[in-house]
Amino acid sequence: MSCIFVFPGQGAQAVGMGRELYENNAAARAVFDEVDDALGEKLSKIIFDGPMDELTLTANVQPAIMATSIAMLRAANVALPEFVAGHSLGEYTALCAAGALSVGDTARLLRTRGNAMQNAVPVGQGLTAVIMGMDIDTVRDLCAKTDCDVANDNSPGQVVISGPRDTVEQTMQIAKENGAKRAMALALSVPVHCRIQQPAADEMRMALENVKMNAPKVPLISNKTCTPLSDVNEIKDALVYQMTHGVRWRESVLAMTDMGITDMTEVGPGSVLTGLCSRITDKITAKKMEI
Repeated sequence: MSCIFVFPGQGAQAVGMGRELYENNAAARAVFDEVDDALGEKLSKIIFDGPMDELTLTANVQPAIMATSIAMLRAANVALPEFVAGHSLGEYTALCAAGALSVGDTARLLRTRGNAMQNAVPVGQGLTAVIMGMDIDTVRDLCAKTDCDVANDNSPGQVVISGPRDTVEQTMQIAKENGAKRAMALALSVPVHCRIQQPAADEMRMALENVKMNAPKVPLISNKTCTPLSDVNEIKDALVYQMTHGVRWRESVLAMTDMGITDMTEVGPGSVLTGLCSRITDKITAKKMEI
């Protein structure tokens, strides 16, 4: 029997997340304070008080979700399991949890990542959407015809696509005409995990080259390879790769079962990954971390 901690990505945020931890737990409070110091601003005030439209800005929400997740982990004061993983930005949180990155460096990297993603595509020119009720191979075929990208293979029947607005809208329409249960644009300020994020990938490569990263204390199951990674250079390459390629979450969870992982604990706001796990496999028991 093996265990894994998993950390959520964008979309898990809520105004007020982590406030109770900040007010009642010194270890959690220290995390939020360290993030504020690293960024040179009171991100914690936006996390706790909003407004929501400011929190959901890509440059804010990425370090905000990381801060809340690490604060929860520090408050729980539990030992690391055999593995860690994260969905998209959650990989940075997982690496922080595993001792590969400091909290401050993780916050700065995610602020850089958010700004780079926003700057890579002019506002309104990109789009991210979810396709429900259609298998991954069918969605991939549609994307190949319309020239957009699969951004997230989340679970059977839930695939996220991303790219230039016109190609994503075209793919959504074709998907509806071909039996998708739903095709809906997502409320993200940028298109994610797609080829038009190449400028952001280039910027993140430089940022990662200039940050101190240690080998994680436990392996990271990568969004890129769906295998455990411990080598720092391989991890950095995978973090750059994920900027322009899809998150292979469904495949990663299935790979976890092959590794003998039987217990998953989601650490952070929301319960998106817990829900996805239950739709992917019945061989892993998934739950939220309780503080």
